[in-house]
Amino acid sequence: MATEGNLQAPTRHALDWKNPDFYDEDKCLDELERIFDICHGCRRCVSLCGSFPTLFDLVDESSTMEVDGVDKADYWKVVDQCYMCDLCYMTKCPYTPPHEWNLDFPHTMLRAKAIKFKKGEVGVAERFLASTDVHGQFAGIPVVVQVANAVNKTGFARGLMEKVAGVDKDAWLPELATKKFRSAAPEAQATTVVDGDKTPGKVAIYSTCYINYNEPGIGMDLLKILDHNDIPYTLVDKEKCCGMPKLELGDLDSVEASKQANIPVLAKYARDGFAILAAVPSCALMFKQEIPLLFPGDADVQLVKEHMWDPFEYLMARKRDGLLKTEFPQKLGNVSYQIPCHGRVQNIGKKTEEMLKMIPETTINTIERCSGHAGTYGVKKAHHQTAMKIGKPVFKAMANMKDGSKPDYISSDCPLGGHHIAQGFEVNGLGAPELQHPLSLVARAYGLK
Repeated sequence: MATEGNLQAPTRHALDWKNPDFYDEDKCLDELERIFDICHGCRRCVSLCGSFPTLFDLVDESSTMEVDGVDKADYWKVVDQCYMCDLCYMTKCPYTPPHEWNLDFPHTMLRAKAIKFKKGEVGVAERFLASTDVHGQFAGIPVVVQVANAVNKTGFARGLMEKVAGVDKDAWLPELATKKFRSAAPEAQATTVVDGDKTPGKVAIYSTCYINYNEPGIGMDLLKILDHNDIPYTLVDKEKCCGMPKLELGDLDSVEASKQANIPVLAKYARDGFAILAAVPSCALMFKQEIPLLFPGDADVQLVKEHMWDPFEYLMARKRDGLLKTEFPQKLGNVSYQIPCHGRVQNIGKKTEEMLKMIPETTINTIERCSGHAGTYGVKKAHHQTAMKIGKPVFKAMANMKDGSKPDYISSDCPLGGHHIAQGFEVNGLGAPELQHPLSLVARAYGLK
C-alpha cells in the first residue's frame, strides 16, 4: 500500500448505522485495530486529545510495542477519551478519504460508542447529563431557578453530584436562566427583506438548548445585531435538542428522534427562503455534517444543511454583499479569542475573527486549539482534570497578547468552552479578563449595549 499522505481535501462517507454489521463488536474491534496501527505509525495527532496518548502508551507498554500487543479490551480506554471534536479528521490526518487507507478516526469511535450504548454500558447519570431538554425545562420557573442555581454552588450539593452523577465538584456548571430566550425574545422590527448575492435577507433562529435555557443574553445580542443591520428574523416555531450530546454518547436512536422533530420544521423555513442561524457551533455542525451523514438519503436533511449558517459566516457573507453596517462607535481594546473545534471543522474560515478585526482600536489574539471542554466531557469527574490539561496551552496563549499586554476580554464562539477557558485562567492564576461571547462583543462595538 502507498504510504504517502492524502493531498486532497478530506471527504466524508455516510454512516451505514442501520446495517446490523455496524453493531458487530468483533468487526468494529478489527477496524479499530487497523486504524490504531496506522495511527501508531504516524503519531501526528498526539497533542489533540486524550485518545492518542492513551493509545500510544498502550502500544509502548505492550510486550511487542506494536498494536498487536495491546489487549483489545483496552481499546475502550481510547474510545472513552474521544469527544468527537473532529480535529484529527479535518486538520491533521493525512490518511482520510480519498486516501486508500480510508481512515475516519472520529466516526470509528462513534461506531464503538454506539455499540457500547447498545450493550447498556452507558450509565443513567451520563444519559441524564446529555439530556439537555430535560434539565433545561426548569429554566424560567420562578423560585425553582433561584433555588437550583443556589444549591449548585454549595459544596455539599456539588459533592453529592460528583458521587451520584459523576459531575466533577470543581468543574464549572451553567446556571439556569430566569427567563428562557424563546420566551423573552422580542419580535423583529418590520423591515424590507433585502437578499444578497450570497445571503437570504431574512433569518430563522434555531435558539439551541444552551442559549434558550442558560445564556439567553447571547441570543438577545444576536437579535440586536440583526435589527441593527435591518435583517428581519423569526424564531423557529418549535425545536428540540440538536442531538449532539446524544451523538457523543453513541445514542443514535435518540439522535434520530431529535432529527424527526427538528428537520420537518427547519425544512419549512429553508423552503421559504430563510437563512437558519444557530449560535452554538456544535449545533450548527450537527445540521451541517453529522445528521446529513447519518441520513444521506433524506432530501429535507440535505436542504436544511444547505440553509444552516454560523452567525458570523452569515454576517460576513452579508458584508461581501455590501449589506452589513461597518461603523463601530465603541472600541474593544485587547481581545483574546479562541476558535472552537466545531467552528473550525465547519470549513467556513475565520469569520468571527474577520468581523472582530473590523472594529477600530481593537486588537485580536486568535488561538486555534481545543479548549478541552468538549460538551459534557469536561465536567465529568473521570475527565475534568484531563480537560483542564488539554486546555492549558490555550489558557496560556490567551493570557498575553502578541505585544505582551494583557487581554481586556477573552472570548469563544462556544459558550461552554468560553467558561472552561475562564476557569482555566482562574485555576492557573492568569488574571481575570472579562468573558464575553463574540456576538456580545460585536453588539457592544455597535453601541447596542
